[in-house]
Amino acid sequence: MNMVPDLTELERVRILAKTARFAPPPAVLADGRRELVGLSREELAEALAEAGEAAFRAKQVWHWIYHQGATDFSVMSTIAKPTQAKLAERFVIGRPEAAVVQTSTDKTRKFLFRFRDGQEAETVYIPEEDRGAVCISSQVGCTLSCRFCHTGTQALVRNLGAAEIVGQFMVARDSYGEWPSPRGEAPRLLSNIVLMGMGEPLYNYENVAKAMKIVMDGEGIGISRRRITLSTSGVVPMMDRAGAELGVNLAVSLHAVRDDLRDEIVPLNRKYPIKELMAACRRYPPASNARRITFEYVMLKDINDSPAEARELVRLITGLPAKVNLIPFNPWPGSRYETSTPAAISRFSNIVMDAGFSSPVRAPRGQDILAACGQLRTETRRERKAPAG
Repeated sequence: MNMVPDLTELERVRILAKTARFAPPPAVLADGRRELVGLSREELAEALAEAGEAAFRAKQVWHWIYHQGATDFSVMSTIAKPTQAKLAERFVIGRPEAAVVQTSTDKTRKFLFRFRDGQEAETVYIPEEDRGAVCISSQVGCTLSCRFCHTGTQALVRNLGAAEIVGQFMVARDSYGEWPSPRGEAPRLLSNIVLMGMGEPLYNYENVAKAMKIVMDGEGIGISRRRITLSTSGVVPMMDRAGAELGVNLAVSLHAVRDDLRDEIVPLNRKYPIKELMAACRRYPPASNARRITFEYVMLKDINDSPAEARELVRLITGLPAKVNLIPFNPWPGSRYETSTPAAISRFSNIVMDAGFSSPVRAPRGQDILAACGQLRTETRRERKAPAG
């Protein structure tokens, strides 16, 4: 018996309407040139074929854009100069503008990206000793309004396109000089991607999936699906689709173990309550002991941090290959919540660990530049009115 819920027609219409209403701008510049970043392999081949290029050209251009990090056709040394000029007349290899770049005292780096229509989103690079994760945004603003999250106080403006999503990682690589040099491979400190920035990735699934397939392509950026984590607040029907089509790691923003509380602090729970969410987690195809589902749990003082709630969390995840990330609440201006005390966090963590689940307490990173979990929010908002009708 198939236990996967069908995506109802109403749900399809709602998601498609949301995508259409908040769609990214077209990938064609005012001068008529077409943006190549963000095109799938097939779309790139089709665009070059329409320009009169042979089939092999797409493979060359793909390699230069995504493996070498080229932003100018003139550096593509395997392509003849007349062809370089021809391509430059028709196409562009763009990047989002890094309007502001801040580096924390702990070396965390935050980028404020400004896109071609003036909209903005933030991206964070979190370095470790020999690796690091780029925390990528999927939307300008957010539609979920989670009560403890600064990003949730910014209304959804629009979805980011595939070019804007993959472009965030490419600019981060530019910033750290992590494209291969003629003498060999560059170090790979930007080793992981986490879709945990602004927005709910599964409400922009088509663009997120397209971007991640580009990132995972072995002849380009080449990041393994095992090094990509998609975080969701629980868009249950799309969790099934993401598992089947992408197979990346899953992180679930849980934050409460009772529906009444989760309804309040994660309003999406009213549509997909905890029972449905946990069932979707159990169905998630890539989940295994080697690739555990991560449950994110922000620690809010006297709200969700009691021993009883820790024990209920254990009950919910028992039987799942799972780990729990405990996140001390990161304050932001105007927030009404407080961070749980160290004693409460330690007590909660010990209960979960004693039940056999890893339960690390995430050390806040980049707090001095508002780059920590739940703090991302563009201060310069350019609201775009939805089309009439």
